[in-house]
Amino acid sequence: MERRFSPAALWSRRLGAFSAMLFVVSGLSHRFGVLETVPFLWLLGLSGILALSGLLLAAAGFVQMWEHGLSGLKAAGLGALFSVLVLLLYAVSAYRFAVHPPLVDISTDISRPPQFLHATTLRAPPMNTLQSGRQENSLLQHEAYPQISGRRYEHARESVMEAVSALIAARRWRLLEPVPSAMGSSSVTVEVVAHSFLLGFPSDVAIRIEDRGNATYVDMRSASRYGRHDMGDNAQRITRFLNDLDRRMEALSDLSGGT
Repeated sequence: MERRFSPAALWSRRLGAFSAMLFVVSGLSHRFGVLETVPFLWLLGLSGILALSGLLLAAAGFVQMWEHGLSGLKAAGLGALFSVLVLLLYAVSAYRFAVHPPLVDISTDISRPPQFLHATTLRAPPMNTLQSGRQENSLLQHEAYPQISGRRYEHARESVMEAVSALIAARRWRLLEPVPSAMGSSSVTVEVVAHSFLLGFPSDVAIRIEDRGNATYVDMRSASRYGRHDMGDNAQRITRFLNDLDRRMEALSDLSGGT
């Protein structure tokens, strides 16, 4: 007599596989600009609910097989595997949510952050409004990211701007306007749109390059368009960009010294 198949195991495989497929397809669609952020957030939540349901049904399937001798071990195992893979990504996000402060706007210059001109006009509800200078946010940033600071280079502003432009192009960040000319004003701000690595959540970035005496100073600001917590993404973006800029300017110094 053929053993009856566990209904919970069957549905576990279905929901687990569908949650994984939904996560991948919606994530790629959002990453490459096919899907808007708000619908993607709803699909992201749905994918998590389906994955959790698939895991619970897998557990129920194992219980049914143990207590009633039903078949479906492979289906329950696959359902659990798909569900756990999806839920692991949510677990990583939960960890980052816990270890980073609830900030969405990070600047190397807290007292005088680079200003957004073009990004402001592009933001509309439900996007975050662009605000700066709030004391509680400044204190949180100072405590969580003491290493976030501007840079001073003993190079002409034109050389620094060339290095900044090259890094922007290498990261494929989208310019909100052509890079301003270094002639005339002593301060130039470049505005771009950057996206998080995995799921492509957008942030506005402002890079201020200005002359102060015999040196060029660079400050940077990164602000998430959506959400109330950036999970450390903006601080990481600023840190990596400025570290890469340091290396480029050091290489330029070595080249100048060698000649």
